[in-house]
Amino acid sequence: MTQVTASVEVAVDADTAFTIFTEEMDLWQVRSPISFYDSARAIAKRCEPGVGGRVMEVYDDGVFEIARITVWEPGKRLSWKDTHDDVEVDIWFEPTDHGTTTVRVEARVPEGGTDLGGTSIVRVGPHWFAQWVARRDSSPHEIIELPRLNLELYYRQPVTAMRWLADAFGFELQPNLPADESDGVPPWIETRAGDAALMLFQLDAPRSGPPSHVPFIYVDDLDAHFERAERHGATIVQPIHQHGYRCYVCEDLEGNRWTFAQARPTMR
Repeated sequence: MTQVTASVEVAVDADTAFTIFTEEMDLWQVRSPISFYDSARAIAKRCEPGVGGRVMEVYDDGVFEIARITVWEPGKRLSWKDTHDDVEVDIWFEPTDHGTTTVRVEARVPEGGTDLGGTSIVRVGPHWFAQWVARRDSSPHEIIELPRLNLELYYRQPVTAMRWLADAFGFELQPNLPADESDGVPPWIETRAGDAALMLFQLDAPRSGPPSHVPFIYVDDLDAHFERAERHGATIVQPIHQHGYRCYVCEDLEGNRWTFAQARPTMR
């Protein structure tokens, strides 16, 4: 049997965490093409309450069942069995001593069983859920679609690179990221720049020549960002300068080039 587990702590009680997880699934799950089985037709994602309820995608002409609820214990536990593969998922809502809740997600694939994406809830679900809980009281309860353009980045050591990018550039780390490559390399590591996704993958072959694509990212405080990047060892290619917009250019720990520019206050 294959088993994967991840957990995250959220600043609400267990009953509230359970309600948010089940009733606001379409708000906390990031809406991207890979979040749906049929992204060309899906317009929503829902969770029907109670044992026997469906986790499903909603279409104009009906629904597509993703999983069937097997355990429904509000404030304690939610479990489902995937409909299209052999993955079984358990989510525990465990109160802490200081009023928060640890949400623990576990996915299992029995010996000889198939995983057609069911275990991905462990890799991305806790991170997405925690982000939504943290901002839901101050954000509109409206669905935000992932932009059409997102970015894949390849590194020899993607775990080490992601931790460095968090220190130097301020990207948020997803929960349960290994300490380094010796603890395993996830299939991908995801972070965000505004609404866009940056996804880190492992580079399988030596890179030939310099990278040909340069991420261009707007940040809230360019001067503070520049100081932070320089302090953590980024190689400054061009310091802050004015070119119609204020920006600077640097290279990360594996020599990939980045451009950071000053954002406007209204940018998401």
